[in-house]
Amino acid sequence: MAEQGDSLCGAPEELSPGVTLNDSLVSTRSRCTGPLPTGTIRLDREQISSIGRLRRLQDIHSLYLQQNQIEKMENLESFPNLRFLCLAGNRIQRVENLRGLPHLSALDLSHNLIQVLDTGIRIPALHILGMDLVLAALPQLLQLDSQPVHGHTAEEEAGGGSCSSSEEEEEEELLPELRIPFTVDR
Repeated sequence: MAEQGDSLCGAPEELSPGVTLNDSLVSTRSRCTGPLPTGTIRLDREQISSIGRLRRLQDIHSLYLQQNQIEKMENLESFPNLRFLCLAGNRIQRVENLRGLPHLSALDLSHNLIQVLDTGIRIPALHILGMDLVLAALPQLLQLDSQPVHGHTAEEEAGGGSCSSSEEEEEEELLPELRIPFTVDR
């Protein structure tokens, strides 16, 4: 069985629970994932439980860490030019530590255990945010940023009020290039 530090490309099942994302893992796994666009690191389903301190990775613009065991958003400043971050399907409870990502435009935090949003977060470039379970954690929420929350108004709970197809088409026209799914299976 391969050790975490081995230079061989092992299957995710070979890693023991509680793996920390570190420079060695990034180096080993990024060589093993096959042809990916330059600037992309894909470490989904690797049983990663924490993000350790990494050397600055200036060239990385896309980071896939979905379906791991990550509990805390930390040490992300190692990716100062990150534009896309997928942390879907982890154990994150608090949205925090995003100040060091000024270029982040897409963030997927869906299917986590989010209970707290850091109100001091300012991400000027953010255009897409996936946080489906935040609304599930706040069932009493009727409005978010002065907009009605779908599924939480009296009309929608009575069975009506779903988004019309013309509204969906209008939304697609505004962001046509952003229809790519956040999570992609290996």
